[in-house]
Amino acid sequence: MFKYRFSLLALGALAASPAMASDQSEAKGFVEDSHLDLLLRNAYISRDYKHGAQDKAEWGQAFIGHFSSGFTQGTVGVGVDAFGLYALRLDGGKGRAGAGGIDFFKEGDSGSAAHDLARAGGAVKFRLSNTVLKYGDMMPVLPVLNHDDSRLLPESYTGTLITSKEIQGLELNAGHFTGETRKSAEGRDSGDAKQIDVLGGSYKFTDNFTASLYASDVEDRLKKQYLGATYVLPLQPDQSLTLDFNGYRTHLDGSYADQLGTGQSNKIWSLAATYAFGPHSLTLAHQRSTGDTGYQYGGYRNAGGVGDGGSTIFLANSYWSDFNAEDERSWQLAYGLDFATYGLPGLSYRIAYVRGDNIRTDDGDGTEREIFNQLQYVVQSGPAKDLKLRLRGSWLRVSNNASNYNSDGNEVRAFVEYPINIF
Repeated sequence: MFKYRFSLLALGALAASPAMASDQSEAKGFVEDSHLDLLLRNAYISRDYKHGAQDKAEWGQAFIGHFSSGFTQGTVGVGVDAFGLYALRLDGGKGRAGAGGIDFFKEGDSGSAAHDLARAGGAVKFRLSNTVLKYGDMMPVLPVLNHDDSRLLPESYTGTLITSKEIQGLELNAGHFTGETRKSAEGRDSGDAKQIDVLGGSYKFTDNFTASLYASDVEDRLKKQYLGATYVLPLQPDQSLTLDFNGYRTHLDGSYADQLGTGQSNKIWSLAATYAFGPHSLTLAHQRSTGDTGYQYGGYRNAGGVGDGGSTIFLANSYWSDFNAEDERSWQLAYGLDFATYGLPGLSYRIAYVRGDNIRTDDGDGTEREIFNQLQYVVQSGPAKDLKLRLRGSWLRVSNNASNYNSDGNEVRAFVEYPINIF
């Protein structure tokens, strides 16, 4: 059924849209269009858990280099993408490291986190017209396979990915992956992935309306489908209303459901409405999970996880908690402010309150609530231009009968990032 609906979407786009000019015909060359970027990232996350759990904290300095060559000229262009990563542990030794939600440095058999880690990867790429095929190590960003880059170092995957943009406004993706490298380890396929297949695409129907449809099959874990749509309604020159829908349908393999001790089916969706006026924004969102298990994603297979990327959750109410428990319903109210209007360009603030209830537990319906705050500043000019400072805090409380689903406490995240374009 998914393939049938996806085919209809693609055929409709083909009929309605003009073909694009060929990117490959304008290739500048392997060296001439090459780029090398370095990101310096200093990251700190601490979690003060309640109910007796041991507090966790990690701090590290990362150096993240990305090289992207241009394509050789001709009918089929050839190029290379590569990355090199290094991280140095500044804090978070034995006893403080090891939180699954932090995971800067993987703990060894002794229980101590590594002092540093380094890894590299690369992929060869081929381009015909506006279609690119990549094989090797990469960091996919798809609703059903989205690598996690929200900690110190990013995850990466090994496999093949085809991205086609032959039609104006239409992007199609198909991929086959056989390895996942953990963000906190050096070893290739340290996440112990097996086979992950992805298929889907997005289409920009108008300047204001975009929709996407994707599916994935994670061997021995689950099958997942995703539907997303975003519509922006311009109001006055400085006002707009944005409606954002995201939804997943997941079916777990029987053996994996037995391993988790849950059922096999989950549907989860969110609808967010954001009213922007001048420097202000107000967001109201509702998220609902149904079925006989919660929404399963991310983690690593060798730790009992799915292995489809730590950011594979395109849902409105995902902060520290994802509000994705079995049968959970949650509401969010958020406010954002851009201080540029008040003479402080680059400074922004966001606060959100999310409350979830109806969490299925053995002792009745559980609840959780979170207050999220984030202050961010990006330097606008001078030698430190584009330097980003981000301070984030969350206050999460979970009812006692839902403690098996989620741990509560207070979280602080501090990130300093400085991007450098070498060439």
